[in-house]
Amino acid sequence: MTFETTPYSFPVSEVLLLIHRRCVSHKRKNMAKPYGKTPSPFNALTQIQDEITRTLRAIFWNNVFTTHAIQASLKRYPQWNEIQRAAFSNTVYGMVRWWRLLWYLAKSEPSWKEKDLQNLQAIYQQYTQRKYSPVVEQRMKNAQRTRVLRESIPDWLDDIGVRELGKQWESAIASLNTSPPPFIRVNTLKIPRDELITVLRKEGVHAEPYAQNPDALLIKEKKNLFTLPSFHEGLFEVQDAGSQMVSLFLNPKPGMRIVDACAGEGSKTLHLAALLQNKGKIIALDTHEGKLKELRRRAAKAGVDTIETRMITSSKIYKRLYDTADRVLLDVPCSGLGTLRRNPDIKWKLTPDDLKRLHHLQQTLLEEYSKILKPGGHMVYAVCSILPSEGEKQLHYFLEQHSDIFTLQQEKRYWPQTDNTDGFYMALVERKT
Repeated sequence: MTFETTPYSFPVSEVLLLIHRRCVSHKRKNMAKPYGKTPSPFNALTQIQDEITRTLRAIFWNNVFTTHAIQASLKRYPQWNEIQRAAFSNTVYGMVRWWRLLWYLAKSEPSWKEKDLQNLQAIYQQYTQRKYSPVVEQRMKNAQRTRVLRESIPDWLDDIGVRELGKQWESAIASLNTSPPPFIRVNTLKIPRDELITVLRKEGVHAEPYAQNPDALLIKEKKNLFTLPSFHEGLFEVQDAGSQMVSLFLNPKPGMRIVDACAGEGSKTLHLAALLQNKGKIIALDTHEGKLKELRRRAAKAGVDTIETRMITSSKIYKRLYDTADRVLLDVPCSGLGTLRRNPDIKWKLTPDDLKRLHHLQQTLLEEYSKILKPGGHMVYAVCSILPSEGEKQLHYFLEQHSDIFTLQQEKRYWPQTDNTDGFYMALVERKT
């Protein structure tokens, strides 16, 4: 289970300061002009600040995903330029990421009131610029002594992290509080990697190959990738390098029959189609028709014609597929804790009970969907989580229960602090009989 990242990567404090300076400069130039003639850019900073307040309310009090809330806000202000959109997006992401710490610095419990959220924005600007008032500076020093405040996480999550990862938890959660590097996946059905690098350079974007993945490019420029002509032509997808490794790990071959059992909107499905060279068959399953509709739209743009989508309305849908697939991708629903860099609201919305329900669901999906694999076929079990309870422990328990049927071929972990990717676990399993 993965989420798309924001395409913006501007330093927040710098862009807000730039907007402020432009607004002040514009005001001075127009002071002698008649009332009512001041151009709209003068209101940009206030407009952004008001919309940040509205968006934070949607995220924390209306339970809207951060990515969806930001997209809705940007649609309301199509007149914002790229710098303004970047300032807004990155400020929201930053405030969500440091939510607990910011309220601690403000000496307040979280509040939906406008004046409190505006004050929190002021605190956040102090935080990003490292220029504190004396009171805030002292509280910041105190916060650094406690991990739950320093890393801005719930107490229960810190307890689980320590219990499951031990000393590794410290570096993992610190890395997950940084901004993610922008990766894209080359759509090799339409363009070779090196040719795409040239195309991107002409569009003003510097891209570098990623050594561990022949289809991944690391974007070095601060750019809204979704506006590029090459993106609209289907030459690439925005996808984390760790996410891309899952499809490669499955090692599909042209002509194979593959079932993507939890396809979602299809980032990995499309990658599988490219690895098949559009030769073979991919059946993409999901319980949400809206996600499958988006997958079909993306597939058409990417030039993929090997994917058939099927919505799971009953167990009959997947039971008809038993013993038929050469490859099965089981990228199961999980906590998403490996994606905190791009989805920071997960740590505030996930609960211990949610984690228990996910553990049960993962066991159920392993039991049911592993039967889709035919003898001699391979399955990849994957989660975008850093917790062994969703990864290694889950998979090893399954293998213990079915040692006569399945064997572990290989397993791999990707860590944000060492691989500079989202946190992923993946295991390659072979069905013997």
